[in-house]
Amino acid sequence: MTGHEIRQKFLDYFARNGHRVVKSSPVLPPDDTLLFANAGMNQFKDVFTGNETREYNRAASSQKCIRAGGKHNDLEEVGKTARHHTFFEMLGNFSFGDYFKEDAIRYAWELLVDEFKLPVERLWFSVYEDDDEAFELWQKIGAAPDRILRFGKKENFWQMGDTGPCGPCSEIHFFLGDDLADNLPEHVNGPGDTTMEIWNLVFMQYERYADGTMKPLPKPSVDTGMGLERITSVLQGKKTNYETDLLRPIIEFTAKLAGREYVYDDSEESVSFRVIADHARTAAFSIADGIYPGNNGRNYVLKKIMRRAIWHGKTLGLEDVFFAKVAGFVVEHMASAFPELRLQESVIERVVTTEEKLFSSTLAGGQKKLEEVFARAEGNVVSGLDAFDLYQTYGLPLDMISFIAEQRKFGVDEAGFEAALEAERVRARESWKGAVAKQVKEVYQAALGTTPTKFHGYTSLSLANAKVRAIIKGDVGVESLAEGESGEVVLDETPFYAESGGQVGDTGVFENDLATVRVTDTVAPIAGLSVHKVKLERGSLAVGDTVLATVDGERRQRIVLNHSATHLLHAALRDVLGTHVKQAGSEVAPDRLRFDFSHFAALTADEIAEIERLVNVEIRRNTELAKTEMSLDEAVGGGAMALFGEKYGDKVRVVEVPGFSKELCGGTHVTATGDIGVFKIVSDASIASGTRRVLAVTGEAAVNRFQQDEDVLAVLASNFKAAPTELPAQIEKLQASLRTAEREIEALKLKLARQAAADAVSQARSVGGISVLALEVSDLDKNGMRQLADTLQGKIGGGVVVLGQRADDKVSLLVRVADDLTGKVQAGKIVKELAAIVGGGGGGKADLAEAGGKDPSKLGDALNATYGVVEKFL
Repeated sequence: MTGHEIRQKFLDYFARNGHRVVKSSPVLPPDDTLLFANAGMNQFKDVFTGNETREYNRAASSQKCIRAGGKHNDLEEVGKTARHHTFFEMLGNFSFGDYFKEDAIRYAWELLVDEFKLPVERLWFSVYEDDDEAFELWQKIGAAPDRILRFGKKENFWQMGDTGPCGPCSEIHFFLGDDLADNLPEHVNGPGDTTMEIWNLVFMQYERYADGTMKPLPKPSVDTGMGLERITSVLQGKKTNYETDLLRPIIEFTAKLAGREYVYDDSEESVSFRVIADHARTAAFSIADGIYPGNNGRNYVLKKIMRRAIWHGKTLGLEDVFFAKVAGFVVEHMASAFPELRLQESVIERVVTTEEKLFSSTLAGGQKKLEEVFARAEGNVVSGLDAFDLYQTYGLPLDMISFIAEQRKFGVDEAGFEAALEAERVRARESWKGAVAKQVKEVYQAALGTTPTKFHGYTSLSLANAKVRAIIKGDVGVESLAEGESGEVVLDETPFYAESGGQVGDTGVFENDLATVRVTDTVAPIAGLSVHKVKLERGSLAVGDTVLATVDGERRQRIVLNHSATHLLHAALRDVLGTHVKQAGSEVAPDRLRFDFSHFAALTADEIAEIERLVNVEIRRNTELAKTEMSLDEAVGGGAMALFGEKYGDKVRVVEVPGFSKELCGGTHVTATGDIGVFKIVSDASIASGTRRVLAVTGEAAVNRFQQDEDVLAVLASNFKAAPTELPAQIEKLQASLRTAEREIEALKLKLARQAAADAVSQARSVGGISVLALEVSDLDKNGMRQLADTLQGKIGGGVVVLGQRADDKVSLLVRVADDLTGKVQAGKIVKELAAIVGGGGGGKADLAEAGGKDPSKLGDALNATYGVVEKFL
């Protein structure tokens, strides 16, 4: 079977056994507790914890996963071992309080032994040390007792985090060796690759609390994971994942580009081919799901992965843009199973090509930085921290740093680099632990119970006889609130919209004969529960009281205009920029809307104008919105867009502007587009690499914006004594005059400095047979200092020139060393010593270096020290 057939056979088997086959979620996770989706259970996490319910209680999927950074980080091992990957697929079957150990074990046995026909004599089964039930169930299904092994917590106990669901697990291992005499129990979870774990069955049966205690879950669940690449290597009789038809064709394609023959071994060339194949999959799938290379978080991890692959390509002689071609081959190879790759093919090609070109220029910058590192290296050894900085900041792999260093007869402190790398991994793991520990407070779970808050806000802004179901103060439930106190109130029914989907929560008031309660916000800490943040202005409020709940209607209406406009904006962005545009966050507030989306370039003036035109045309059409409820599958199948970070139940609400926009949305909206009035984009900015943010206004706020713009134009027209249409030409004329004046001023400053310095040439001293001149100057910019240094160097016949300047309580230093002297003395080393005297630092190349300082009073001391510093280095 091919890898694609194995995937399908797994899903078909579980579909026959009553499981809902669920599409893989994007590798971009729905929250920030993860860098990437890294397991099949990610998209079901809230179902397992009870925070979300679905219409099915058993599921199966083939999940796209990336493990690189955070808790799981084996990036440096990729290509060197038979199994490590950054991108892989996780086959999994899941039970949400339905079947448990017996059926999970039966399904695994039937699929592996009866369907895949794996030889039982090559299988091993591990269980948690005191899980007698699992041991007996494996025996019952047909496993020999001596093939069932017990292990401790490290190998066979799973937990989501320091707190939360956890439980024992049972792993299935397969012996890959040629000689069954070597098929020994000590190889299970032991050294080597001959016995490999292929499937892990996790039995979630406990809840772990912060004090370390564990209590049985009311509905135990099952979460299993089997790496597609691993089971494919077993079924195809391959010793490594890279030899399967999931990866080998990508390697062969790369080898053809390089004009080389690929041979699987431990050589650096062979490793490079495997790294490129793995990383190309990660790049293609990440970009298709809206993750672009950048400088923070997951975007930075992707950039590092891509640059690592590009560097390996350069070691194979692939100098031109090649990685985009390999990523394009991944699209061809995988699109039948993941059609999103085909839909985003042009975006993948553009983003990868751009990053390849950027890396070439960055590589030049990194090599320049490396020259600075060489200049300050002690004992001709690059420190581990410097090497790690080059790796972290410039994306230069350690093998690249070592290679360049070796050419220059420098060593690299690789142990120090590994220590810095491990420290970064520890920080990432601790950050992951802190993020994953965030869970819904028990007081909210208790307030929800089994009955969600009924929402009436789609049709009404006021609701009589709403009953107070719970009152919360701090993190505990209380019976009442007194006048002047603040807290949180849960009603059985409410017209207040709780913040979600980017729309802010409603404000307003609760009233009855005994109390007036100001509602300052409404939130949903758990699906189905509306929590009103309140302050008691009059009287008292107790659990069981009834109130008249009234939303601030004028504020809600402004929110409604902005929310519907957000949908129109999203559709217009995709129309103008392309279907790669995906929502990456939003905020719908009364005063404006904010929309974050995936895109790799700033919006041009023409693009902004066209987006505004499309939205305002749709507003003028006054199209009535259609709002309907249907199943999630029916909605997505009908073309409705699902939005970033949202959790959807089995029944969803679809908001459609017929012929223009169709999205899943639980928010509040206008009756017809004409209600919005008018739409205006206020700003477009980058908030991360590959992510843009648009701010916009509607209705009265947009009119106010137009009036403000008119006021500014009127003032400018008056000052320039010109019509508004003539202002651009007038301003350009003024700017041109200013640029000319600035150039003339800088030229005069340099001329005066050269005249003053001409008399100072006689102050040059001979140090070890080299002319050295240290001089204080003033009123020069950086370029002027460089030109003056070149002039003075010509006048003293080469040698060393040091210039210092005071400005705004700061000091700037420049050192110029004649090209024929850099073998004896380097500018970077000189400026480092002088900068320390003025309380600063800096660096540069061997012939030119610059620095800054914070103590102008020490400039004279620094200049006087120049001669001794040069003598010391000589």
